[in-house]
Amino acid sequence: MRRTAVRAAAASGEPQEALPATAVPESESLSGAASAFSTPGAAAAPAPAPYRLQTEFPFELPRGYVDEAGTVHRDGVMRLATARDELVPLRDIRVQENPAYLSVVLLGRVITRLGSLPLVHDGVVENMFASDLAFLQDFYRQVNAEGHTRASVQCPHCSEPFEVELGGSRLGES
Repeated sequence: MRRTAVRAAAASGEPQEALPATAVPESESLSGAASAFSTPGAAAAPAPAPYRLQTEFPFELPRGYVDEAGTVHRDGVMRLATARDELVPLRDIRVQENPAYLSVVLLGRVITRLGSLPLVHDGVVENMFASDLAFLQDFYRQVNAEGHTRASVQCPHCSEPFEVELGGSRLGES
């Protein structure tokens, strides 16, 4: 239990009288205790909605991945990349021998679902059509950059505003 009546009066800047201290259970919120001191008829301000970070993003491939049985898988989900997702592929021998392979390994780590496939890995990504790979590379940039790689600038000659791309040109570059 905590005492709130004395603190509320002290915080308001009003002279403190000998008010009886009231015990308020810990489970009662401060907004409920504060509303006892608000003016009658005043509506309580709604509590702000909690911020929820979206970490998974659905997508649909332009052509679709065709598995060994001939089934086409187009709908999928990509999660946000972590620093580990971008660092671990750099130790992969295939990436060390061919840096272009970085996007294949990276996408294999962040795609969490593709159609009815039980598991998505870099072997699935390397067997996708080039148009689907290009789509996923672009989607990865959109999901993970979230607009933070563009900056508004102004032309020094005509003072016209425009945006420039500050991020890297390949997956895994920041």
